[in-house]
Amino acid sequence: MDADKGTDALGFYTLAGHVESPRAMLDELRLAEQMDLKNAFISERLNVKEACALSGAAGAVSDRIDITTAATNINTRHPAITAAFATTMHRLTGGRFTLGIGRGLRPQIASMGLGQTTTAQMEEFAGMMRRLWRGEIIKNYDGPLGRFPKLALGSEYNEDIRLGTTAFGPETLALAGRAFDVVVLHTFFADDTVERCVNTIRGAAERAGRDPAAVKIWSCYATVVDDVGEEAFIKKTVGRLATYLQVYGDLLVSTNRWDPSLLDAFRSSDVVNELDGWADTVATPGQLERLRAVLPAEWLDCAAAGSAEECAVKVRHQFELGVDGVIMHGATPSELRPVVDAYRDAYAARS
Repeated sequence: MDADKGTDALGFYTLAGHVESPRAMLDELRLAEQMDLKNAFISERLNVKEACALSGAAGAVSDRIDITTAATNINTRHPAITAAFATTMHRLTGGRFTLGIGRGLRPQIASMGLGQTTTAQMEEFAGMMRRLWRGEIIKNYDGPLGRFPKLALGSEYNEDIRLGTTAFGPETLALAGRAFDVVVLHTFFADDTVERCVNTIRGAAERAGRDPAAVKIWSCYATVVDDVGEEAFIKKTVGRLATYLQVYGDLLVSTNRWDPSLLDAFRSSDVVNELDGWADTVATPGQLERLRAVLPAEWLDCAAAGSAEECAVKVRHQFELGVDGVIMHGATPSELRPVVDAYRDAYAARS
């Protein structure tokens, strides 16, 4: 696989993790463009990280960087509003926007009184968005997404807007290949898992009569430079992986084909059971150290961690697994700057 890709194949999540003020995103995007990063991803949390507001601000303060929601949900807004949001962003940014959707976190969706999104609904939603963006009028819709007397943006519209999705399990990976333009994989995937995911997506695209190479696959790769300080380092590595295992450990372990007995040992440990929330939010430094002891080292190795040069080498290796881009996850542009510099230097040396 081609590993010789420039910084235009690198991306980051703006407002990584828990934030107090969304205004930090404005400086992050300006710095990212100075660093020649071409891809910014927006994750939605229903507090101060609402996707529509953040996307509009991101489009207004940037000139070159692509902006992708990764991800928002299809059932927290009316589909006509989501279609209009994407069209607005598409024109605001001159085509730099990708509408990325996902299933959402089951506990959060349930707490809002909403039904869990199915694969069939996601596929139907993708088709509906494309119809609306090309100016179709949808009348008397009665299907997987609900009942709508009339949906339309206007017959004068004919927008070519990219659709993305976050993908985890085999059904969603196959759906991504059939119906989406951009796919974001999950964090802490082992190398062989990334390769399997790439093959599943491209195989599904080919069976659907699409060009497999036209589906852009992003590795979401935790990237943590050791000069962020020990407390931040362990929170971004141990704390983040432990949180994923708390939220959907069975899925992450089965997807990676890890030993489920090790997940049982993690869950039954004293330190996990004394946490009163997600590890990357509530765990003390001492608890994070204890969590490190109950996490298998090979699971933690599914990340780029170490010096800037070591991280750059590991990021480059992701391309050898078949992905088209790497999201350096869990770090701000200022934290990623030495990694990007090291990556650029290595790329220039090979060119």
